[in-house]
Amino acid sequence: MKRLIVISLCLLVAAAGLVGYLTFLRPPDNPPAACTAEPTRPRVVAAGDSLTQGSLGANWLAALRAKHPAYEFVNAGINGNTSADLLRRVDSDIVACRPAAVTLLIGTNDVRDDVPLDQYRNNLRGTIERVKAQTGARVALMSLPPLGEDLNTDINRKLTGYNAAIKEIATQANADYLPLHERMAEILREGPRTAYDFSFPLAFEAAAQHYLFQRGWDEIARSGGRELLVDHVHLADRGGAIVADLTTDWLHGL
Repeated sequence: MKRLIVISLCLLVAAAGLVGYLTFLRPPDNPPAACTAEPTRPRVVAAGDSLTQGSLGANWLAALRAKHPAYEFVNAGINGNTSADLLRRVDSDIVACRPAAVTLLIGTNDVRDDVPLDQYRNNLRGTIERVKAQTGARVALMSLPPLGEDLNTDINRKLTGYNAAIKEIATQANADYLPLHERMAEILREGPRTAYDFSFPLAFEAAAQHYLFQRGWDEIARSGGRELLVDHVHLADRGGAIVADLTTDWLHGL
């Protein structure tokens, strides 16, 4: 019996370690470090946080890579990043890749961490200015997805100010604006929705369901009464498809 318990504990620890690695530690496909050669096709750098890295929730960049082989997509998303983190790595992770186009989806963690709005504006503006000064890339800013699917909560009212800043800075910097929040809100306004209630145990549970039991992100979201968000923050496949569609339309318009 004792041996069985030990084996069971070892398997549990191994499974937890695997989920932790695949979700939080594994580098994304084609990260900025892979940008060592001159691009042979238009290079698109997608910069942001876990919503872009795509190891917890929809990997929308993988979907774009499969559908649009004429482009090279670089995944410059890092779990947990804020706008300040992105500004600190703009030279190494965006400029050094010599991109033809850059998408920015950053700010969810700023909202969650109560980063002052003026500080967020300065970080976002500084990132865009650096990209434009050092590259000839077109830049697109995406509005931030809701936090939780109930749009009438305090955190989503706070998020409204950050999205207003994104739209304002896009106009000022002659960058393009991709209305991700607006597209998601159109869907979420229909019917009652779950309020924001994110926790790391919930995120880990969602990741375990996906990586250990091969459940799709949409299925995991629906099991929690959600439609577009796996764990109140990260994108289900349907949410990721909205990002991919917006990016595709933007690239075709370049």
